[in-house]
Amino acid sequence: MSILLALDASSSACSAALLRRRAGAEDELLSRFEMTPRAHTRRLLPMVDEVLAEAGVAPAELDAVAYGRGPGSFTGLRIAAGAAQGLAYGLDRPLVGVSTLAALALGAHRRHHFRWLVTALDARMGEIYVAAWQCRDGLPEPLLEEAVMPPERLRLPAGHDDHDWVGVGSGWGLWEQMPAEVQAGMSQRLPEVEAEAADMALLAMGELEAGGGEPAHLVQPVYLRNEVAWKKAR
Repeated sequence: MSILLALDASSSACSAALLRRRAGAEDELLSRFEMTPRAHTRRLLPMVDEVLAEAGVAPAELDAVAYGRGPGSFTGLRIAAGAAQGLAYGLDRPLVGVSTLAALALGAHRRHHFRWLVTALDARMGEIYVAAWQCRDGLPEPLLEEAVMPPERLRLPAGHDDHDWVGVGSGWGLWEQMPAEVQAGMSQRLPEVEAEAADMALLAMGELEAGGGEPAHLVQPVYLRNEVAWKKAR
């Protein structure tokens, strides 16, 4: 049996999830999710306590801790990374960073069965964080690597023009600034959807089972903008 805790504060939402996986049994996934602009510090750790209590799991029983590594809100990424690092370091457990763009793709696939996804977040300063995915065997596979760019520069992956693309995430609020060929290729867009720790837990568990995870002191959020630095803990 493996037990993993995931937490996220990369956007206006705040969430925590606990995933318990047993061989030959269905996953047990418990989560909390709230829209909490500017209240992540106050709500994140209480959410962690809530999912642990509901599952009847003590922190020492965790096998790993996961967090939304970004891209996303600079402040929110620091909060989640710091909280996850503190938990993993104190428990001497591996830490798994999960892409918020991948979590958006997995969430849309799990809930709506979309297969071809472009996940985008509003990066402010006239830019978006963006990636494209094909979902196969229940997991998102990247077709367009994570990048930051003005929405005017977005292009759909070459050779996939005939698919029913779905846009997910706040970056699709900049619809009018996107190229006409991108707009023509989109069958649906869901700009209100936020990344959730529940989907991060599922992605992180897969990485953990494949031998992934790293020591807590190596925590490093992904900002995609070179001018924003995060110093590793010493």
